[in-house]
Amino acid sequence: MLTYLPDNLSPRPALLVVLHGSMQSAANYDRGAGWSTLADRYGFALLMPEQSGRNNLNRSFNWFQRNDTQRGEGEAHSIVQMVEQMVRDHDIDRRRIFVTGLSAGGAMTLAMLATYPDVFAAGAVIAGLPYGGAANAQEALRCMFQAPPKSARELGDLVREASPNRNIWPKLSVWHGSADRTVKPSNAGEIIKQWLDVHGLPLTPMSDQIVDGHSRQVWWNADGETVIESYTIMDMAHGAPLTHSEGGVAGPYMIEAGISSSARIAEFFGLTDTLRRTPAETTELSRRAPLFGALRKATRSHRIRAVRAWRNVSATIHEGIERRRANKKVHVRSVVKR
Repeated sequence: MLTYLPDNLSPRPALLVVLHGSMQSAANYDRGAGWSTLADRYGFALLMPEQSGRNNLNRSFNWFQRNDTQRGEGEAHSIVQMVEQMVRDHDIDRRRIFVTGLSAGGAMTLAMLATYPDVFAAGAVIAGLPYGGAANAQEALRCMFQAPPKSARELGDLVREASPNRNIWPKLSVWHGSADRTVKPSNAGEIIKQWLDVHGLPLTPMSDQIVDGHSRQVWWNADGETVIESYTIMDMAHGAPLTHSEGGVAGPYMIEAGISSSARIAEFFGLTDTLRRTPAETTELSRRAPLFGALRKATRSHRIRAVRAWRNVSATIHEGIERRRANKKVHVRSVVKR
């Protein structure tokens, strides 16, 4: 359980849960996507669960295992325990808890929305797969290369069965590259079908737009509120679209695309409604060194507590940024699955 709290944390702050992709760490994903930079600008809290190699050799969240993606069980239960810890520790506004993730983290994002729709107000999935589409690793690989065709009703039932007796469901933002050969773009279409059925909306989009050169489709509810949006990033491979101008850093599975999925998702969640940037941060954004350094653990009866110290700030980071970050701490807890 890795957390990031900006110095200008809002009273009753919003909380964003960020789920990294396979072969990534929480720090890698944050550095590329720029979530901690956005947290600094807008005053919201971050929770970044990090998968262990003991649970999955590829450090992938087990989105395809039923005992990890059902309410009250496995990894989904661990993540929601972390959310509850953040709510208690930092007076989080329960009405503004959101979740987003890339690839396996995106598929796990949908698992969190399906199993805990009473916890999350909205979610965003990047290069992910629909909830309930696989029950083991072999099926997961098949889904990645070709989403099995299911009717919207069949897909929606998978979500409804995860949390029966729910009438209100989270909003959803879906992102996928048109040239993704790792998780085929057809999966984005299946996600959209699944959640349109859950929300009782038609398959035909209510609005088609071009945003920063990329396609955006929108569906809204009877109150005119945008409930589902879908971005198709032209000619982009597997990864998260970013732009350096919004604090992103290109790297493995973090792709300069001229559009920032993080900034757009933050706007979709309503995290940007109140600008909390300090005067010194109006200058060009510079990314800090990776958030998390050496790990020290001490075992307790019910959980493991640890604190990771900052790494030495890179010489390429502006001296003023270094001074502002010097006293910040990152708190790490490990919530043990029961």
